[in-house]
Amino acid sequence: MRSIKNLSAAPLRVPLPGGKTLHLGPGESGSIRDEAAEHPALHKLAEAGTLEVGASTPGTGVAQAGSGRGPGGGYAHGKSSAPRKSGDR
Repeated sequence: MRSIKNLSAAPLRVPLPGGKTLHLGPGESGSIRDEAAEHPALHKLAEAGTLEVGASTPGTGVAQAGSGRGPGGGYAHGKSSAPRKSGDR
């Protein structure tokens, strides 16, 4: 994975291979695949000085945050096993 950073004062649309687009706000950074760093449109933005492409960082390619489950709920966020009555709102 490579990191990229928007150096301009305006939001930036970064075209990526496969018709995908990465949206970066002013001063924000993101990460792209190593193969995407070779995209010609990305090189144009880097040469113009609007985008900075960082070095490749080693990684597993798998997100490490979270346990893979959805957002946790609380006590009151489950379905009740009791049937609702028509006036129970």
